[in-house]
Amino acid sequence: MTAESTTLTQRNPIPWAAMAGIIATITVFAVAQGLTYPLLSFILERQGTAPGLIGFSAAMTPLGFIVSSPFIPALARRAGGARLAILCSFLTAPTLFAIAWTQDIWAWMPLRFLLGFLANPLYVISETWLISITPPQRRGRIMGLYSSIVSGGFAVGPLSLGLVGTEGWPPFMIGIAAFLLCGLTVLAVVRRLPSMPHEGEVTSVGGFFALSPLLLFAVFTAAAFEQTLLALFAVFGAAFGSAEEHIASLLTCFIAGNAVLQILLGRLAERFGSTRTMLFCVLVCLAGCLLLAPTFNSWLIWPLVFVWGGVSFGIYTMSLIQLGERFTGHALIAGNAAFALAWGLGGIFGSPATGLAMQLIGHHGLPSSLGLLCCVLAVFLMAQRWRA
Repeated sequence: MTAESTTLTQRNPIPWAAMAGIIATITVFAVAQGLTYPLLSFILERQGTAPGLIGFSAAMTPLGFIVSSPFIPALARRAGGARLAILCSFLTAPTLFAIAWTQDIWAWMPLRFLLGFLANPLYVISETWLISITPPQRRGRIMGLYSSIVSGGFAVGPLSLGLVGTEGWPPFMIGIAAFLLCGLTVLAVVRRLPSMPHEGEVTSVGGFFALSPLLLFAVFTAAAFEQTLLALFAVFGAAFGSAEEHIASLLTCFIAGNAVLQILLGRLAERFGSTRTMLFCVLVCLAGCLLLAPTFNSWLIWPLVFVWGGVSFGIYTMSLIQLGERFTGHALIAGNAAFALAWGLGGIFGSPATGLAMQLIGHHGLPSSLGLLCCVLAVFLMAQRWRA
């Protein structure tokens, strides 16, 4: 550490206790979220559900993100971030219980929507808390650490399916317990949590779209990658004759790449800039799309999905870093809510569109759809750099 960075750290001390509580809260929640997507896809695949309908069912959760996003800034200001986070945490557990009880795709549609509606405020509030208390000179590595730990929580979800299976109540009970533990974690650290930032002009979620459309499209792309893979990778693997346990292991490897590589990507952002690092992540994602099918039945699939997972989620990490670099106060809250809306849009369009592509052209529709999305984002990023 240089003398300059030491001085900056002394001027901006890091509130480690609050930071640990925030990250622990969202990580536990991520465990339940990471388990839910592949679990429900496996159940629907066993029931003989068409890929397009599986993707449409998975899109209900991001639809909940979309609908709830415009209300979050006002609710957080009126009720307080901590109260809203605790309420949402405790309401998600009975929602997942109802999903396990019904075991019907049409009943799952509104329930998965409600799950997304309740989950979204917790992500928005937690990320706003974290960005607001992170010193600027440490933003890259701390946001990378946050993304790594949260991704580790997502990885535990599919990994638990390999341990308890995908049938009956055991996998659902893991998710229900994780949701309840999330609320208890917020209660345990509530006195150390910061208040929501209130400085600056009040900005709506719609107004933030006009402020930074490319940043939100990057979030859209990262969401489409993650949620499409979680929802439809089982269908893609089935085309190669892979067992459910093998696919679950590959998903775990994919999310493990998220967890391991985010700190490294955060350090790269501090050194080379978050925009340049984001472009690097997008180009590597595109390479992964091209190599997925040719390497699926070889040992190369393991390092490929590991790196692919890291750089695809790295797009979101770079977006968070840029959000903290460019916005504060009310605009920061609106930006995080707009991120959640963009994430929901990525999920709601990514999974069904890819599912329909797979019905039309076969399993190659998965990497083709995601590769096309990467190309569009790469062109926009390079155009932005050229104009700058």
